[in-house]
Amino acid sequence: MTYQLLKFAHLMGAILMGAGLIGVWLADLRARQLRELAPFYEAVRNIAVFYDGLVVPGALLLVGSGTWIIVMLYGWQFLQVPWLMGMVVLFTFEFIEGNTITRVYFMRLRRITRAALQKGSSFTPELVRAREKPVPTWTHFLDLPLYFLIVSLGVLRPGTWIHFNVGLVLAVAAATLLTIYLPRLYPWRPHLDAAVESPGT
Repeated sequence: MTYQLLKFAHLMGAILMGAGLIGVWLADLRARQLRELAPFYEAVRNIAVFYDGLVVPGALLLVGSGTWIIVMLYGWQFLQVPWLMGMVVLFTFEFIEGNTITRVYFMRLRRITRAALQKGSSFTPELVRAREKPVPTWTHFLDLPLYFLIVSLGVLRPGTWIHFNVGLVLAVAAATLLTIYLPRLYPWRPHLDAAVESPGT
């Protein structure tokens, strides 16, 4: 009975985290399409809602239930199981990266956007610079590919590291392509520059 409950909690954690990451991705994509500050702030606020309301609780459920299951069924033997060790490594990286780079970045972006909105101004130079930071953008686009790789490891349970290595290369490639391509698809900086510079010119 304990195992079944843990398995259910683990599944719920995976659902919550996946739904949250997809919500963050869509909200960020929507923000890139916007040219007015108020709806842009709403989209950025939605990113924070998805993170705090879905991603974080889902991740905590996964940590608790996953650790318990590993201790109960595998012990230290999990180090010799490629698919399980791969899941642990990727999830640990995702958890640390998500809370130290991506989430912190979006929290700062929300704060800067709210400050600009309270001033009644357009997009400020500080907001433009913050929005275009490449590292948090890349880690943000890496979240979903890594999550899908983690899920694939848990479902397929490969007996070698080939699946992990190939999946990791594809995840990094996907994040890199999105980081390069999406800003070009929605080139909003020229519009923001015009909005920022027009009052003083």
